Amino acid sequence: MQSSLYDRLGGMDAITAVVDDFVATCAGDARINAKFARSDVPRLKAMLVDQVCEASGGPCTYSGRDMTETHKGMGVTAGEFDALVEDLVATLDRFSVPAAEQSELLGVLGPMKSDIVEVDSPETGAPLPDSYQPAPPLSVS
Repeated sequence: MQSSLYDRLGGMDAITAVVDDFVATCAGDARINAKFARSDVPRLKAMLVDQVCEASGGPCTYSGRDMTETHKGMGVTAGEFDALVEDLVATLDRFSVPAAEQSELLGVLGPMKSDIVEVDSPETGAPLPDSYQPAPPLSVS
């Protein structure tokens, strides 16, 4: 039996390192970074780690908002979604994630596109609408 995608990705430490790099890559990408202008970065990273961990068969449980609720009102374009996927692939390449595992991970995450994209346009770099309400910061315990 083949091990889970979670195990093949390297487990929690590897997923956390990839998410840290991916978030930094997105922050430096003018095509999409405006959409993260009011994001709580520690929350974003924690939610992404849990989401990838759970989606890849790991022991985590994603407890964040669903993708429709999270992105409602952001005005995310198809071009911005595609740019984000390009940034993820670049991060996975930097970590030498094999093509089969990249394809499997993108296959798990790809169906979320319809819940995230609100504007069918190739445009990128649109500002975050003033009306968008981000999730509250993680509580510090």
